[in-house]
Amino acid sequence: MAIPDFQSIMLPFLSYAGDQHEHTINEAREYLARHFHLSDKELTELLPSGQQAVFANRVGWARSYLKKAALIEYTKKGCFKITDSGLKVIKQNPDFINVKFLKQFPEFIESGNAARKIKENIDVGIETEGQTPEEVFEYSYQKIRQDLAFELLTRIKSSSPGFFERIVVELLVKMGYGGSRKDAGSAVGKSGDGGIDGIIKEDKLGLDAIYLQAKRWDSTVGRPEIQKIAGALQGVRAKKGIFITTADFSKEALDYTARIDTKIVLIDGETLAQHMIDYDVGVSRIASYEVKKIDSDYFAEE
Repeated sequence: MAIPDFQSIMLPFLSYAGDQHEHTINEAREYLARHFHLSDKELTELLPSGQQAVFANRVGWARSYLKKAALIEYTKKGCFKITDSGLKVIKQNPDFINVKFLKQFPEFIESGNAARKIKENIDVGIETEGQTPEEVFEYSYQKIRQDLAFELLTRIKSSSPGFFERIVVELLVKMGYGGSRKDAGSAVGKSGDGGIDGIIKEDKLGLDAIYLQAKRWDSTVGRPEIQKIAGALQGVRAKKGIFITTADFSKEALDYTARIDTKIVLIDGETLAQHMIDYDVGVSRIASYEVKKIDSDYFAEE
C-alpha cells in the first residue's frame, strides 16, 4: 500500500501505546510498518533531501503532534508512553485522529500560541495534502528548483554559441575541472557549429585529460553522435569524455555508453541546469533557510 500520511499514523500509534508500557520510537516504527503492510521499498523511500526516510519522518511527526496534545509523554531519550488523556481517547474508540481532532485539547492549542498564525497556515496545508511540515518545505523547494532549471534551460537555448561556451567553461571550472578558467577556456573554446569541442584537464595538475563535446540542441541526441565521440576518443587514445547537450539523450545512446569500455559521461539539459544551480552559475542566492531539530543528547541529563 502507499505510505500513509502522518495524520493517518496517529490513531494506530496511540493504540500501540495503549498497553501503557514504555516504548521506543524504533519499536513503534517497526509496529506501524507491519500495521500498514509496507514494503522494503516504501520503508526506504527518502525525502527529496535524501536525509531521512519518508515513513520515519511521518512517524516522528505523528508522535510529536500526539505529544503536543498530551496524549503521550516522553519518558527518556527516544522513549514514550501513553498518558491518562491518551487512554481516555483510546476508550472512546475514535474512527480517526488528525490535526482537527487534536484541537479539542487545550495543551495542543497552547503549544502553538507563540506562533499561532504561522502554525495555522501550516496546519491547513497539512490537512489538505497529508504532508508533514518538512515534506511541505522540501517539495516546495524542489518545485522552485524545477521552475528555475526550466527557466535556465530556456535562456541557454536562446543564447549565442559563444555565451554557451562561457557557461560550460565556468561550470566545469567550478566543478574542479580544467585547471584555471584561462586554461579551460583556451582548451574548449573552439566552436563553429553551435557547440564546443576540446580537451580539458581532469584536475588542476593536469594528470589526466577529458575530451569534451557540447551541443546546444533542441532535438534528442541519438546513438550516432555518441559513437562519433567514442571514435574520436579512440583516435587520440583517450579514455574519458563528457558530452553536454541542452536536449536529452535517446535510450539507444544511453545503452551504448553503458556497454562500451570508454567512460563517457552524458549530461542532458535538465542535468546541466541542475549543476548550474548547485554551483551558482547563472543564478544568485536570494534567501537561505536552516532546518533544525532538538538535540536529544543536550537534554539527556535533564
